Amino acid sequence: MVHSGVMIERSQLLAGLRKALSRSRVVVLTGPRQCGKTTIARQLLSETSIGYFDLEDPADLERLSEPMTALRPLKGLVVIDEVQRRPDLFPVLRVLADRRDAAARFLILGSASGELLRQSSESLAGRTERVTMGGFSLAELGLRDEQRLWLRGGLPLSYLARTEAWSREWRKSFIQALLERDFPQWGVRAPAIALLRFWTMLAHYHGQTWNAAEPARALGVSESTARRHLDLLSDALVVRQLPPFHANVEKRQVKAPKIYVRDTGLLHQLLGIGTQKELLSHPKVGASWEGFVIEQVLLAEPHDQAFFWSTHQGAEIDLVLRRGSRLFGVECKRTDAPRMTPSIRIATEDVGLTRVAVLYPGTRRYPLAKGVEAVPVQALKSGVSIFPGRS
Repeated sequence: MVHSGVMIERSQLLAGLRKALSRSRVVVLTGPRQCGKTTIARQLLSETSIGYFDLEDPADLERLSEPMTALRPLKGLVVIDEVQRRPDLFPVLRVLADRRDAAARFLILGSASGELLRQSSESLAGRTERVTMGGFSLAELGLRDEQRLWLRGGLPLSYLARTEAWSREWRKSFIQALLERDFPQWGVRAPAIALLRFWTMLAHYHGQTWNAAEPARALGVSESTARRHLDLLSDALVVRQLPPFHANVEKRQVKAPKIYVRDTGLLHQLLGIGTQKELLSHPKVGASWEGFVIEQVLLAEPHDQAFFWSTHQGAEIDLVLRRGSRLFGVECKRTDAPRMTPSIRIATEDVGLTRVAVLYPGTRRYPLAKGVEAVPVQALKSGVSIFPGRS
């Protein structure tokens, strides 16, 4: 991707994909539509390669009308884009991946997570490795405009748009295309206007724990319908359901997930926020910034699982990352000088966190307590872990 004449390299993502392809015969690359999956995949292919299939292209669909005949002779890297359109390919890929000669490696790209991953895990159990990508990260953009990334989001064509008006128009078209074109192609029966109303309402719940009863009542639908809508947007990788972490303690803990619109540009579009000035004066500015930081941490920090932790008594930690047997905490504080709080202390003790990083929009890194440190958000640009001494 090019911005102001400068190529925005996604070198860490490319390196991770190359490593995954060296280990596994089938790699699944998932991410929301238009996040750059195709661009990344094409960088891994030679210019003369015939091993690229775009399942939104009628010519490529025709090439795969007899999938075994088309795929069996190919060698090297084979890329199948928008694979959720042809779930019948997964059994074919299983047969090809099990060949002794291992003549080909398969990179399959998809804009949906739930059904796509269920199909791949069932048909390709033990043969696949999954890589998830999002929009641009602070580390990829380096010293470029952090405020622009927060306002416009990380989807490349929104971030790279020449003007704010063009960026907003692109995001409006993105939302329309997902609801009116992609979902019907995936077999979704819900009307696009109903899903747009639900997603817009969800934007107002951004950063809060989920309660299906309230949006269901407001929209005049059942709670089960509201839950299906939520799962649908989550499967499309545009909404994140951050699950609660259950520590073995006496306190009553929150058991519902927290809801975030993954890309803050889409969040702001749904909330009607068009400029930096409007964002900074909006009631959801704090929740927007929290979601922005959480997504950046999830892109930057290797982890096996991610949670939040909260009790009904008010103690909480915004993000808990599990890496192996260790747990790391992240708290987001949009303040000039964060301090140690009773909530952080309780969370550290009850959850058993190895370290806690309190991310804030300042410039100075300093300790708050043993194992707890105030860390500028800018630290995420370095590509180095925000948790010192972590192996």
